[in-house]
Amino acid sequence: MTLQSEPAAVSMPQFPDSYWLRSTPIPQFPKLLANLETDVVVIGGGITGIATAYLLAKQGVKVIVLNAGRILEGTTGSTTAKVTAQHDLIYDEFIAHFGEEKTRLYYEANDEALTWIKATAAELGVDCQLSEEDAYVYTSRDDYVQKIQNEYKAYEKLGIPGAYTDTTPLPYETKAAVIMKRQARFNPVPFLARLAEEIIRLGGQIFEQTTVVGSTLETRPIVRTKQGPQITCSHVVSASHFPYRDLKGLYFARLHAERSYVLAVRTKQPYPGGMYISAEEPKRSLRPLLIDGEPAVLLGGEGHKAGQGICTFQYYEHLQQFGEETFGLRDILYRWSAQDLYTLDNMPYIGQAWPDVQNHLIATGFRKWGMTSGIAAAMLNTKLITGEKSPYEEVFTPRRFHADPSIKTFIKQNADVAMHFLTGQLETPHKEPEDLSPDEGALVQVNGKKAGAYRDAAGKLHVVDTTCTHMGCEVEWNEAERTWDCPCHGSRYSYNGDVIEGPAKEALAQVELT
Repeated sequence: MTLQSEPAAVSMPQFPDSYWLRSTPIPQFPKLLANLETDVVVIGGGITGIATAYLLAKQGVKVIVLNAGRILEGTTGSTTAKVTAQHDLIYDEFIAHFGEEKTRLYYEANDEALTWIKATAAELGVDCQLSEEDAYVYTSRDDYVQKIQNEYKAYEKLGIPGAYTDTTPLPYETKAAVIMKRQARFNPVPFLARLAEEIIRLGGQIFEQTTVVGSTLETRPIVRTKQGPQITCSHVVSASHFPYRDLKGLYFARLHAERSYVLAVRTKQPYPGGMYISAEEPKRSLRPLLIDGEPAVLLGGEGHKAGQGICTFQYYEHLQQFGEETFGLRDILYRWSAQDLYTLDNMPYIGQAWPDVQNHLIATGFRKWGMTSGIAAAMLNTKLITGEKSPYEEVFTPRRFHADPSIKTFIKQNADVAMHFLTGQLETPHKEPEDLSPDEGALVQVNGKKAGAYRDAAGKLHVVDTTCTHMGCEVEWNEAERTWDCPCHGSRYSYNGDVIEGPAKEALAQVELT
């Protein structure tokens, strides 16, 4: 009798790459090379920054967008791009912490953002795979059924169009789900690339490869860049993920960064439609899309604190296993990961950054739901700049502090930072640079001191000081992304030390081998 071997598992792409960023040509913009004046400087070229600049430019406000790298290549280009006000199991929790009125306003702000995206895509005629879908939070565990039921009761209190069900169209057992009706999904890159073109048409300016290092706190602030040129303006909007002046507002202690992972796959079983996220851990997120005109599915989840994942390839492998067990996989077309920030109370910080400074605004802490929260932030900050009233100002104000849950989260979060700071200082590497194989990175000993080394595929060594330039924590090697990640505040660096994600502004120092 001949034994038949099992078919080989589909292969994982060697390098991370976002389908959204490969799907659409993104316009390129110059570096800032000269001093300028404008009304508003927007720092950050993701969904929040581009939408803010577009809304301001439509009202005749002179606006300049500054981005440290290429626009859209940060978190916006690595999202799952669900356009929904269903942000996991959040409404029952928010009612308990903030009351029904503020929770209803949170929903309405995000629902308005959803409506705005639909209307703007239609108005501009953007082909961005925008499609309506019902959104589900589901559970496969008996002990989560009551939480799902409580969330549906919160929907009823708030007047959110929804439903409760014991079953879902998914091809595996689920115990309960709460549905939010008529949500949406899209490809954010063609949508935002078109908005960027509109910003230029309306008289705005966009500069790439231009890193902001600070600003004055005057009536007419001066925004300083790492490259030297400065911009004088009336308002500054920080839409760059981590606020660029995090020390003044202690944002480093009020935010923490988490990473999550995505596979774009073709499946053996047909996808049933709808968007899904599991209530329990590990998170499992699903949504359909088209790749090269053929149906595909995004499988997402496996979140963890930035810089604190061990063997980061395992997160992709867990998603692959989930896909194989549920739908069966024909191909894994793309893999990528994203990073987002969480506030102390899970409500975003949007608005006036500091109590004593009215013309500096921020938008951060979207908790992986930036497609609607980013637009809601753009709409709110635009109104604050133009002097319009908004019912959402007090809901999202960064100046708020709620004893429950903020104090508990603050203590836990900063104890975690202290622990990682200490363990990083004490960690002793056991490898030498010459021990590394091609495409391998690790902590190593160099001249009796700790360093970080990566040997690229061509065999060249890249050696850096592993002390994060933000606040001195020790970075860790991220195997799946080939990056150095800080476990304290989420800064990330390329293998040769360049800053990929803030709050760090300076690159890791180079280490010379002797």
